[in-house]
Amino acid sequence: MDTNTILMIVGGVVLGLVIGYVIAKSLEKSNASKLINDAQKEAESILKQAKNDGEIIKKDKMLQAKEKFLELKTEHEKVILSRDKKIAEAEKRTRDKESQVSSELAQSKKSNQSLDDKLKDYNFRLEFLEKKKEEVEKAHKSQIRQLEVISGLSAEDAKSQLVESLKGEAKTDAMSYIQHTMEEAKLTAQQDAKKIIINTIQRIGTEEAIDNCVSVFNIESDDVKGRIIGREGRNIRAIEAATGVEIIVDDTPEAIILSCFDSVRREIARLSLHKLVTDGRIHPARIEEIVQKTQKQIEQEIAEVGKRTVIDLGIHGLHPELIKMIGRMKYRSSYGQNLLQHSREVAKLCGVMAAELGLNPKLAKRAGLLHDIGKVPSSEADMETPHAILGMQWAEKHGEKPEVCNAIGAHHDEIEMTTLLAPIVQVCDAISGARPGARRQVLDSYIQRLKDLEEVAFGFSGVNKAYAIQAGRELRVMVESEKVTDEQAANLSFEISQKIQTDMTYPGQVKVTVIRETRAVNIAK
Repeated sequence: MDTNTILMIVGGVVLGLVIGYVIAKSLEKSNASKLINDAQKEAESILKQAKNDGEIIKKDKMLQAKEKFLELKTEHEKVILSRDKKIAEAEKRTRDKESQVSSELAQSKKSNQSLDDKLKDYNFRLEFLEKKKEEVEKAHKSQIRQLEVISGLSAEDAKSQLVESLKGEAKTDAMSYIQHTMEEAKLTAQQDAKKIIINTIQRIGTEEAIDNCVSVFNIESDDVKGRIIGREGRNIRAIEAATGVEIIVDDTPEAIILSCFDSVRREIARLSLHKLVTDGRIHPARIEEIVQKTQKQIEQEIAEVGKRTVIDLGIHGLHPELIKMIGRMKYRSSYGQNLLQHSREVAKLCGVMAAELGLNPKLAKRAGLLHDIGKVPSSEADMETPHAILGMQWAEKHGEKPEVCNAIGAHHDEIEMTTLLAPIVQVCDAISGARPGARRQVLDSYIQRLKDLEEVAFGFSGVNKAYAIQAGRELRVMVESEKVTDEQAANLSFEISQKIQTDMTYPGQVKVTVIRETRAVNIAK
């Protein structure tokens, strides 16, 4: 191809490209103008919508502002109305007070005017009363003189007689009042104490004591009596000398009586006789040997009894000597009551009562068990000291606490009570000793107590007869109806009971019954 042709082709291509570029540019311009027009239209629509929304919001806010304004206006009007109301009320109260003050001022003026008149009237009445008083005094003196002439007594004598009669009536009334008050106080003050004591007694099983100064040794046949007596009585004399017990051999079939106040010696004699009769060899040398062995056996048994008693009651740390004394209580008695059983019972009562009262029950048991150790003296010299003091001394000697020692020494009022354990031990000792069947009194002392009881009643005026009945638990008094009135009978019963309470010693209680009767007797002929 030649150059012209090539140039033509290139020129055609260039021209085509230029034309295409021009056409493309014209198309881009037309599209851009279209887009701009669309954007302008959309912006105009958005502005129009925004204006519409703004108008709507503006209207809403204006409505809300108007409503708020109306509310504030209403509240302000209410406040103004309430203030106006309070101001009106205050003005009304002020006017009322002004009217009241003016009325009071008017009344005060009137009262000041009438005060002088009242003062004059008062002075007049006072003078009148003074005159009447003088007239009454004169009339009273004249009446007294007339009464003295009529009665034959002066005013002082009549006054003294009146005072004496009033004294008698006052004494009677006072005695009845005192009796009533004391009974009421006992009912109220002892309620809790009775409850504790009753609960304590119910929780303790009591055993009746059977003990005396005589034991019976049973034998199989009366032939044994001769062997016990021995040739010319040498065997029985040897037994009596070795044991200190009186042996009574009489016509009682199959029985020998051992008599001694010491239960330990009586038990040694009984066991020794049992061994001798069982062995069959009865002669003075054998008797002495058996008695010595039996004494050692009894001493061991005493120690074992003391240990068992202490363990049963839960008491620890007792001195061995005190344990032996406790064991010896098994063979002692007091008014027919076994001393060991009594001491065990008192210890249990003390423990229960101390627990009820919030005290130490172990110390209370200890004091209750040891309170009568003075009744097992080891020598004749100790028997002269009161058993409470002796027991206290032994307890102090063997290292017992001061509370326990004081309770032992004070349970019969030999010394002053310094702890709460002391009255508990005293009360429990009385409970154990005063219950029915616990003790037996010697006949002579029992009869003497009944006589003393009757003599107390005869010491009062107006008493005709007096009888101690129900084993000394009741005193029945007959009075003369001419000398003793019904009121005086009630007072007499109270006075006799107080006299017995202060002057006599007795177990339990004594009921005093005063009987007054009037009899009318006529004879039909």
